[in-house]
Amino acid sequence: MSAKSLQATAYVTPRALLAGAAAREAVAAGWAWPLLGEGAYAAMEVSTRENGSVTRLGAIVRTAYDKDASAIPQGLRASIEMQMAALASKRGAFAGFDVSKPILMGVLNVTPDSFSDGGRFDSAEAAVAHGVALFEAGAALVDVGGESTRPGAVPVGEHAEIARVVPVVKALTTRGVPVSIDTRHAAVMAEAVAAGAKVINDISALADAKSLAAAAKSGLPVVLMHMQGEPRTMQDNPTYVWAPGDIYDFLASRIAACVAAGIAKNRIAVDPGLGFGKTDDHNAAIMDHLAMFHGLGCALVVGASRKGFIGRMSRGEAAKDRLAGSLAAALHAAGQGAQILRVHDVAETRQALAVARQLSAAHGPLT
Repeated sequence: MSAKSLQATAYVTPRALLAGAAAREAVAAGWAWPLLGEGAYAAMEVSTRENGSVTRLGAIVRTAYDKDASAIPQGLRASIEMQMAALASKRGAFAGFDVSKPILMGVLNVTPDSFSDGGRFDSAEAAVAHGVALFEAGAALVDVGGESTRPGAVPVGEHAEIARVVPVVKALTTRGVPVSIDTRHAAVMAEAVAAGAKVINDISALADAKSLAAAAKSGLPVVLMHMQGEPRTMQDNPTYVWAPGDIYDFLASRIAACVAAGIAKNRIAVDPGLGFGKTDDHNAAIMDHLAMFHGLGCALVVGASRKGFIGRMSRGEAAKDRLAGSLAAALHAAGQGAQILRVHDVAETRQALAVARQLSAAHGPLT
């Protein structure tokens, strides 16, 4: 490894994750580093980027790092240890919810053309009934969206989107159901906030100046998602140097923009955007490096539910038949410390998490 390569930006992915008593004991013994105030990791995979090139340095155990850290060039070591500090810190409440264990965001598409349930809930009455059912099944938030963002989807005008979502948001909040609004349009954000939405979830990470201003003005928590391109063309030929690192850098830049606009960092959650301008290999790499995104210092949202890559990784099942794969993805994300899981099947995901938690209860699970 050349000295020059060691001047690059570092990306730290926690590996060999531990939980509960095992985590506490390993940290106290100096064998592992703390993770999110609850767990620990006994090794970290470090990659670096310089001049558009990414180099994987490999896995490093704590004892080796502590022994050799002084020999690492100052810039690289500072990058590594800044992320380690973020990885160690416990996340505070997001939108008033304790996220020390994963919370569920139930998907409610008030659209005729969403990839999984388009047309099922495009009337206000059906949408409200389903939103209440999602909440009663265990969703902390019901994520209401009025524009399909499936691959190839055609954009919807703001007036049509407002007409779809605002009556639903208003009716759900009146019934005591906490709602997030899934939109990338400033006017829709403003109307939904006035109707009672408590979180703004934007697939374009508030890249539009008007949307950023509207979100900042609202004072609400926000979810910033990564998407390469836009829904109509995002799957044409998605290309990255290294998907996890490219997405990490994008989200870091959007966090900085939001903070500069007056949105406090503790009101920001990030979502790597599985399936939004990604191939199956990109999605797999992101899922493998999920714990890396905790280095951004924000709550982590993962939305894998029913997505196309699940079927393609199995036997080509249709969206309605991807429950088992969706649960596998949710459990993987929870095991990597994801704080918020965006899912269609709330009751089933809640059960899977509860059982996984009890099966590892003797060890005080990370999930």
